[in-house]
Parts: sequence; C-alpha cells; structure tokens
Amino acid sequence: MKTHYYLGWFNNFFPETLGRLLQEDITDRKSIAMISSNPSIYEDDGATERSWLDQAGIMFDEYHLINYCLQKEEAQTKIQNASVIFLLGGNILEQNGFLMEYELSNPIKESSAVVMGASAGAINMSAKWLCSKSFGDEVDKSSVYNGIGLDNFSVLSHFDLENNIPLVQSELSPLSEEINIYASNKDCAVRVKGAKIDVFGTVFLISHSKIRKLDETL
Repeated sequence: MKTHYYLGWFNNFFPETLGRLLQEDITDRKSIAMISSNPSIYEDDGATERSWLDQAGIMFDEYHLINYCLQKEEAQTKIQNASVIFLLGGNILEQNGFLMEYELSNPIKESSAVVMGASAGAINMSAKWLCSKSFGDEVDKSSVYNGIGLDNFSVLSHFDLENNIPLVQSELSPLSEEINIYASNKDCAVRVKGAKIDVFGTVFLISHSKIRKLDETL
C-alpha cells in the first residue's frame, strides 16, 4: 500500500499527532533520499526538514541529498533504493526543472517508499499545479505545470488561505474544473494511504470552482 504525505511548512516541529502517524508509516529506515528544490545550492539544504524528522524520532542509516552534485544515473539509483523519498521545500520551479532534467518522476512513482513533500515539494508531487504571481511565484504570467503525478489531484501548499479565499478560488477555478485541488496553510498535511485521503490541520478542497473547508480526519 503506497503512502504519500503532502505537507505544508512547520515553523517548529511536526505536531505530536502527525509525528506519531509518520512513526507508524515509516517502518523501513535504511535510507532517505531528499530531493533539493535548490539543486545548485548545497550547504544546509534539507537541514530544516531533517530536524522535523529527528525531533519525531525518525532516523535513517543513510541520508542522501539529491542535487546537481550527483550524476543523473546515481540520483535515480539512490531514489530507487530509498526507504523514504522527501521532496524538500523552497523553489518550486527549480525543483520541477530538476525533476524533469534528471528524469526522476518515474523512479519516484514506481518506488514502494513512503514519499513526502513539504511546501514546494508537496506541490511538485501532485499531478498538476498552477504557477502564479498571486501565490508568490516569480513569473509574469500564470501557467499550469505538470508535477510527478503520484495522485490525480493538485496541491497548493503553505499559503495564507484564510485571508485569501476569494483570490485562491478565482485563481484556481479553471484548474479545479479539471481536477480536485487540496489547498493548505502551514502546519498541515494531506495523507494518501492506498485509496484513502486524510487531512490534518486547515485544508480546503477546491472542486468545480467551489471551495470548502475539510474536517480533520487524522
């Protein structure tokens, strides 16, 4: 049964409930492949996300940072052999380009590892996502990008939803006619385990141009 975590951002550490769920789901801890969202920058990359796992008591025998320091084939092999794959937060477009250039989408989709993504990483895990200046992306024109497509929905992660619901609804309305969109703020998560989708924290579902807040199920 495949397990995917679409995370927001955590200013401190994973909340206790989320940490406990991750403890239960991550049983194989031989290695973790952490995929950079700033693949040309190497220092301290992934330190924050690793601190969340450390605080939750989830340690690995091996830690691998996937960036331009590795050759494409080596990056793919480390992902294929990973117990957990973690797409780091940061620059969504940089990470998206790196995933495509290094042809990492298929190895991630074919893996039996637990796959996690924080903020930018969560967005790139989804099937499609809207790149827009309204969401803080450094672009002049809004465009829809293809993500890895682990699950057939879109994600807007780590955005101040409560104060921007009309903006979010209008921006994402066209895409929501095609696929469901899960939009979350900080300290939130969407977990897909098998065919079941659960939410933790403040998460909204945008579907066919309508938006509604989901009840927590975790």
